[in-house]
Amino acid sequence: MSSSQTTLRTQPRTRPTRQKRNQVGYGLAVIAACAVIGILLGGIKAPLAIKWLFGIAFGFVLQRSRFCFTASLRDPVLTGSTSITRAVIIAFILATIGFSALQIGPYLAGQTVPGNINPVGIHTAVGATMFGIGMVIAGGCASGTLMRMGEGFLLQWLVIIFFVAGSLLGAFHFGWWETHFIASSPNVFLPQVLGYPLAFFGQLVLLGLLYLLALRWEYRKL
Repeated sequence: MSSSQTTLRTQPRTRPTRQKRNQVGYGLAVIAACAVIGILLGGIKAPLAIKWLFGIAFGFVLQRSRFCFTASLRDPVLTGSTSITRAVIIAFILATIGFSALQIGPYLAGQTVPGNINPVGIHTAVGATMFGIGMVIAGGCASGTLMRMGEGFLLQWLVIIFFVAGSLLGAFHFGWWETHFIASSPNVFLPQVLGYPLAFFGQLVLLGLLYLLALRWEYRKL
């Protein structure tokens, strides 16, 4: 066997590289379509155009940041990465500060605290378990599914169909859960149980510890 034949056999086969398509035209078309829809919605009602622009901006941020609650719980186990986990914790910290700023005044004045305080019980654990299993199988939560639909993932179009179907099914038998579990479960509002200072700073400390734990977990996996 000649050396040239040996060289040909030992060289790995490589697939020909495909030239990427220029998608600038598609991007400009999408921007133009969004602008036209925004103008039409503004002509109907100004808040509709504002909501449309906010939705586009929010979707853009989600897509660029890859923010997803499923990934925040899945990635530390599968890949060891906790970047999204830490982003979610930071979001919880900011939400805690923001909601507390809105609630502290009415709470101290003895008025009704703005926001919904829902009962917590066995139904919470059952719903969380079912939703968590569904998210992992589907590969994304609600925001992640919508984001990947826009990116062209066909599986997520199938997921959204069953997402809607499951929501309709849940709404259909929600009355049974409310009668047998939710109505008898307690409403837990931590400031009423622990006092506002301890509830507020205690939650921030707990979230901070979770952030440090997530950071330590990622470095341990390196």
